Amino acid sequence: MGQRKIIHVDMDAFFAAVEERDHPEYRGKPLIIGGDPKSRGVVSTCNYEARKYGIHSAMPTATAYKLCPHGIFTGCDFERIKEASLLVHEIFHKYTDIVEPLSLDEAYLDVTVNKINEPSATIIAKKIKQDILSATKLTASAGVSYNKFIAKVASDMNKPDGLTVIPPEYAQDFILSLPIRKFWGVGKVTEKKMIQHGITSGKELYKYKRYELIELFGKAGPFFYDIVRGIDNREVETHRVRKSIGREKTFSEDITDKERLVEFLESVAQKVESDLRKQGKKPLTVTLKVTYHDFTKITRSITAPGYITKAKEIMLYINSLIPKTLIGQKPVRLLGISTSNFFGEEEDKYGIMQFWLPFKPEEIAPRLNFYD
Repeated sequence: MGQRKIIHVDMDAFFAAVEERDHPEYRGKPLIIGGDPKSRGVVSTCNYEARKYGIHSAMPTATAYKLCPHGIFTGCDFERIKEASLLVHEIFHKYTDIVEPLSLDEAYLDVTVNKINEPSATIIAKKIKQDILSATKLTASAGVSYNKFIAKVASDMNKPDGLTVIPPEYAQDFILSLPIRKFWGVGKVTEKKMIQHGITSGKELYKYKRYELIELFGKAGPFFYDIVRGIDNREVETHRVRKSIGREKTFSEDITDKERLVEFLESVAQKVESDLRKQGKKPLTVTLKVTYHDFTKITRSITAPGYITKAKEIMLYINSLIPKTLIGQKPVRLLGISTSNFFGEEEDKYGIMQFWLPFKPEEIAPRLNFYD
């Protein structure tokens, strides 16, 4: 096992915490950030009191209201949020410049070598938490270990205001005891597939051979094989690479008219083309994202035989994906297009490279990868 010292810091219910700090009358009451429950918005975040009612981020505010009608529903002061975030990230850089920001309220820090010459990552994590509390009057939770995966899982173990340290000698037992949903890369669909194969925790995942996991989960297989053995050599990246570029919109009213929806997608494709050009990106994969009126969400993706840079090319593939949805049959609430798998990023962390065979264009059938 490696000797790196990684800290994952995650602010506790950050947006809601800032509102509570600035509005003492909110404290101790269920607070939902997301605006008017009569609107078509979704919950951005909520405090821990609200979570007791089953409320969570991305839930429609109307649903949150049904669960907790006496809760406080409000927007947030984004300037105050950014101000607090800036202070937090300045504190990170007080200890190391090897900081990978994941969002306004979350980051990885590599403190193997640090600015205060402190050999204990645990002590540094404690200092960071204390500094954050002093500077912002907000609490943060931290996880400390020798790799990113374990540090991130650890930071979520004792929220709020937690500090969990997993030394290398305890890491394997810790990983084996984890529910499978705690593993990075395991979403609802993958979790369901794992449970179908009797994998409910790290202990069952550990029993699978590498080739078996590749057969079951494709390119993610080697990652799961390594991670359950405590192997995660990902570096803390000070400059994060954007993995996708896209646009989406939640409509003010549900739309069934297919022609109207296709026209909207054409305008989105134009905007995505502009974004790709500005950022100098050339994607291979196009994804159509749909949320229906009943909040069912689906994505349909296609990987092309060559790079896609023009709106008309994007729409060529989007039009091939539309029949795989219920657009025109079922009312649509949200619609969007994203692009990914950019030039220069075909080789993933495990060295798996996608090579294109020199077929003639007319002989190429695009590879479809449908998933919910």
